[in-house]
Amino acid sequence: MPSQKALVRRPGPRLAEGLVTHVERRAVDAGLAVEQWEAYTEALRAHDWETVEVDPVEDCPDSVFVEDAVVVFRNVALITRPGAESRRAETPGVEEAVARLGCSVNWIWDPGTLDGGDVLKVGDTIYVGRGGRTNAAGIQQLRAVFEPLGARVVAVPVSKVLHLKSAVTALPDGTVIGHEPLVDTPSLFPRFLAVPEESGAHVVLLGGGRLLMASSAPKTAELLADLGHEPVVVDIGEFEKLEGCVTCLSVRLRELYV
Repeated sequence: MPSQKALVRRPGPRLAEGLVTHVERRAVDAGLAVEQWEAYTEALRAHDWETVEVDPVEDCPDSVFVEDAVVVFRNVALITRPGAESRRAETPGVEEAVARLGCSVNWIWDPGTLDGGDVLKVGDTIYVGRGGRTNAAGIQQLRAVFEPLGARVVAVPVSKVLHLKSAVTALPDGTVIGHEPLVDTPSLFPRFLAVPEESGAHVVLLGGGRLLMASSAPKTAELLADLGHEPVVVDIGEFEKLEGCVTCLSVRLRELYV
C-alpha cells in the first residue's frame, strides 16, 4: 500500500553561513533553528507522515533545505545539480536515501543546473522555474526524464525570488497561490489566487485539506481557512532569514509503494 514519507535533514553547525540572494543577511540563531526544525518535523509526523532523516553534511550550511537536492515523480528520483556550486556536495546523501526507499535514480548532468525548489508539481503538470539556480539545460534534462512518465513540463520565468516555490505553491485542488508582486507571470497558471503575505505563498499539503504553513503569514492562514482549508502553523523564522520556507525543509514522497 502507498506510504507517505518525508525526507528531512537536520540543520548543521554552519547554518548561519547559508547563502542569501534576494534578502539582506540577518543573524541566525542556530539553537533556535534546531528547535524550529524539530517542531516542523513533529508537525509532519503528527499528520501521518513518516520522517526519514538524510545523513547530515556538516560542511554545507544550506543542506537543511533538502528539497533542493532531488525531485521525485512516480517513484523516479531525479538527483539535482544545484545552481550554487557550494551546494553540490549535498546530493550524494539524498541519493542514498531515495535509493534505499526503492526509487529509481536519474541525475542532472553538466552543463545542466537544477534546484528542487524550482519545481512545483500540480497533478501531472510540473512547473519548473528558470532563474538564478536552474538553467535551460537542467529543464531540458528534467523534461527528458519525466515526460515519458506522463508529466507535462512547463517552464516558468523566475526573476524576483530565489526559487519558483519561493513565489508560488499549490492548494489541493490545483489552484496556485502566490504573493503577486513576486510572481513573474501569474497568467501561466490556469488558476491563480493572490495571497496577502510573501510567506503565505508557501504551503505543504498534509492531506485531508490540511496545509502546513509558516506562522509569519497569519492573514493568509485566515484567508485559506475561510476557503475551507485547515492551516497547520509552524514557526520557521530562522530559516526564513535564509530564504527558506516550509516546502524546502522536506521532500514529500506520496507515491511510494512498500
